Amino acid sequence: MRTLVVVRSLKMGGMERVAVNLADAFAQAGNESHLLCFRQVDKPFVPEHSEVEQHHLALRWWSRLTGIGLFLELLARLILNPLVKRSLFIGTGIMGGVVFRLWLKAFEHRHGRVDRIVFRGIGTFELVWSFRDDRARFVLENILHVGETNWRRRLFARCLYHRRHLVTVSQGVAESVREAMRAWHFRPASLEVIANPCPLESIHRQMIKPEPDLPEEPYIVNVARLVPAKDQALLLRAYARSGVVLPLVLLGDGQERSRLEALARELGIDERVIFAGQRANPYPWMHHARLFVLSSRFEGMGIVLFEALACGTPVLSVDCPGGIREILKGELEASIVPHDEESLAEDIRAAVKGEKPTVKESWLDDFRPETVANRFVGQS
Repeated sequence: MRTLVVVRSLKMGGMERVAVNLADAFAQAGNESHLLCFRQVDKPFVPEHSEVEQHHLALRWWSRLTGIGLFLELLARLILNPLVKRSLFIGTGIMGGVVFRLWLKAFEHRHGRVDRIVFRGIGTFELVWSFRDDRARFVLENILHVGETNWRRRLFARCLYHRRHLVTVSQGVAESVREAMRAWHFRPASLEVIANPCPLESIHRQMIKPEPDLPEEPYIVNVARLVPAKDQALLLRAYARSGVVLPLVLLGDGQERSRLEALARELGIDERVIFAGQRANPYPWMHHARLFVLSSRFEGMGIVLFEALACGTPVLSVDCPGGIREILKGELEASIVPHDEESLAEDIRAAVKGEKPTVKESWLDDFRPETVANRFVGQS
C-alpha cells in the first residue's frame, strides 16, 4: 500500500520522533512510505529506512500566496483571535486544507493514489482542518483536558474532531476523547486505539553509538522536555529524599530549566544532578543508565518507557493519566508507583539496589513496527 505520514515539523520532540518511526514502520512492513512536513527546521529527525521518501510543503507560504489565505489569516489574527483566544487556526486552516488538497492531487499524479494518510498531532490538524478525506486518520498523541464546556471549545472540537477518523495512542487518551465528545458535542467518524511503534532495531543500533559526555559511573536518567507537565520538580524532591548517591541525569531542555536548577541547589543536590540538555540521540544515555524514571503529570502513551526498556534499562514511573499502564502491564506493573514524593523516593531507593535486572524484549511485542503499521493500513 502507499502511505503518507503528515506532521507539522520534524523538530526534536516525542511526537515528531514517533511520526518518523511510523513512516519507517510502514516501509519496514513492505509499504511505499512517504513523509511530509510543513515546516523545515535545523537538525530534523530523519527516517532510518532509505525507502521512506521525504517531502516538504511550505504550507503557510503557499496559503498566503493565494491572497485569500492571507486575507483569512489577517482576519483571524486582527479580529477573531483577540476575541476568542487560540482561534488563529480557524482562519489559517481553511486555506491550509485547500493548499494541502492541491499538493496531494499533484503528489498522486506523480506517485499514484495514496491508500492511507496519517496526520500526527493537533498542531498538524490545525494547519489543514478544512481538509477531509475518508482515507485520513488523525492521531491524538495526548489526553484531551476537558475543563471548560463553553461554545469556544465546542467550536474548536467541531473543526478539529467532528466526523473524522480519530486514532488515539492509548486507551487513556481514547477515554478522554469520549469524555470530550459528551462535553463538547462532537462525534468522530470512528475512534480507534493504535499504539506508537517501538523501532527496536533502530534503537539497538543507536544505543551503542559513542557519547563522549556519558557519566562513567552508574546513574539514574529522565528523558523529557523540561516543562511543567513532565514534573521533574517532583523527581528532584524525591531523589533528594531518597538519599541515593547515584547521579541523576536530566536529558532535555525547556522553559523550566532555570527553575529546576535553582531547586536542585535549594535541595543541596546540585552536585549530583546533571542537566545534560537536549540530545539528538538519547538512546546511549538510556542504555548506560542504571534506572529510568518518569515523573510526568500525564502521558498520552509514554514512549520513553518502551524506549528505555528497548535499551535494556529498567524503568520506574509515577501513576498518571494516559497510557503508561499499556506499557507497564503484567510483570511491569510493579514499576508503577503512587504519584507522590515519598513513594517515588522509596521506590528509587529500592530500584537501584543490587545488580541491574534483565529486561525482556517480549514486553515490547505489542509495539513492534510491523504490528502498528498493519493496524493502520488494515483499517477500512
